[in-house]
Amino acid sequence: MEDALRRCVAEFIGAFTLIFVGAGAIMLGSSAGLVGIALAHGLAIAVMVSAVGHISGGHFNPAITFGFLITRRMAPRLAGGYWVSQFTGAAAAALLLKWIFPTPAVDAAKLGVPILNDQIGTGRGLVLEMIMTFFLVWVVFATAADPRGTFKAIAGLAIGLTITMDIFVGGPLTGAAMNPARAFGPQLVQNAWSDGWLWYVGPVVGAAAAALLYEWFYLRPLAPVPVGPPETGLEEPRPGQTAADV
Repeated sequence: MEDALRRCVAEFIGAFTLIFVGAGAIMLGSSAGLVGIALAHGLAIAVMVSAVGHISGGHFNPAITFGFLITRRMAPRLAGGYWVSQFTGAAAAALLLKWIFPTPAVDAAKLGVPILNDQIGTGRGLVLEMIMTFFLVWVVFATAADPRGTFKAIAGLAIGLTITMDIFVGGPLTGAAMNPARAFGPQLVQNAWSDGWLWYVGPVVGAAAAALLYEWFYLRPLAPVPVGPPETGLEEPRPGQTAADV
């Protein structure tokens, strides 16, 4: 019980950081811009995954937790605790942002609530959120869940950069939430639920697809053998090995 509590506190803090920094950057408007907003979200995740990933796994995202749950890498009870922590952390961050920022900035940016671009519609917006979340969860499994992952020691950087690149593409179209908690906190505090289901269904479906595909193809059984030895059919340098040594 005590161990689960420690993990959940780490998830609360990670989700809080994402919304506080990410939505805060959105409320800065033109002074941040798309690049600043993308970097704010990416850096928040990169820093917090690196900081507490060894404690909770650094999910900070109910969709990622769902991916670990359906691949049986997480106990249902612990997953429930993570979800409560993630949504609560997001709501707490949104409340503080509304209190700190001037009312005109909060109203203009709707507290950072993801907004669907009316030129693409809900169908294309849903698919975009699914694809972006697929990228995110695929990278999470490849770097943090796969024991052979080259970047396991710096998984936070890879995960944060994935969020940054997704926002570059999807930010102006769907807000590129990729995370139900990222949508929920600002939605709840600002009471803005337009097309709200999109940022719950899209990330969950995309996360499930990525988690199951990576699990089935590469983790059950653990395959393929990392490239390098001749028997793999692909001779390449492994980490710390030069091409001349192969």
